[in-house]
Amino acid sequence: MNLKKTIKTLAISLFLAVAPNHASAQDLIARQAPVDRKMAAVDTIMLRNITIKEETESPASELYANWDNKYAHRATELPEHFNIDLRHFCMPTTSRVITSNFGSRWGRQHKGLDIKVYIGDTIRAAFSGKVRIVRYEGGGYGKYIVIRHNNGLETIYGHLSKQLVEENQTVRAGEVIGLGGNTGRSTGSHLHFETRLCGVALNPALMFDFREQDVTGDYYAFNRSTYDNESANATRLRGKQDGSTLAKNNSNDDYATNNRTTSGLDDQIQYHKVVKGETLESISRKRGVTIAQICKLNHITKKMKLRPGQILRYS
Repeated sequence: MNLKKTIKTLAISLFLAVAPNHASAQDLIARQAPVDRKMAAVDTIMLRNITIKEETESPASELYANWDNKYAHRATELPEHFNIDLRHFCMPTTSRVITSNFGSRWGRQHKGLDIKVYIGDTIRAAFSGKVRIVRYEGGGYGKYIVIRHNNGLETIYGHLSKQLVEENQTVRAGEVIGLGGNTGRSTGSHLHFETRLCGVALNPALMFDFREQDVTGDYYAFNRSTYDNESANATRLRGKQDGSTLAKNNSNDDYATNNRTTSGLDDQIQYHKVVKGETLESISRKRGVTIAQICKLNHITKKMKLRPGQILRYS
């Protein structure tokens, strides 16, 4: 009898000893849960800040092995597929006139689009990113800028009259980076605009529609196997306009095109392509305008020597 009582007493004591500890453990876990959630939130913020810092220091680091300021472009292995984010963009210029397409030109490959701008026109960063190169190349780009963007692209802006950013500077989409010009290997003031992925030139018309002043979509899905066909189609749809849509004046590839100005008014802007032997005087007679008007519209002087292929605005 005493043995049963002793066993019962021990069982009750053991239960009383364990029960409070179990409750205390549950309370501790309950109190710890909000702390764990707060720490998880802190970890997420820290991870996001680290990612932002890495992208700022070296945008698109998953595609590029290093940050090199020596070369404007150096081709590396292209991925088979890559989704390029085109959101949060800015058109580099408000000009809607394309003067030369991407692709074969004069027996060599033209790696970008030429957009008609005038000396001093504002040029802006197409996407946010970091300026990799600010340099001058007399036999090519002239004064040019290379920006590497977080979406994997690098954009190149050539023939500028002035560069307004520095190497390793972080820029936002739409920030003014330079002024239009006619420096380097150029036959008239224009912006040479390139879009490159892993150093390989892609047709900007796949992503940018200068006539509509818009991008072609929120994303461009690059696919190595379909790129060539897509590029040719993009040039047909969004490249330099042909004779069916332009008012041609003669066989010298003169043309006129409607261009919406930044004020929102529609003005007809007309251009003349210089051929060998032409002078400002002969062009003014041919177009029925004064030499002074041609000089004013193109920001040139009467003594300027014209080059074959140079494009001049005359109205």
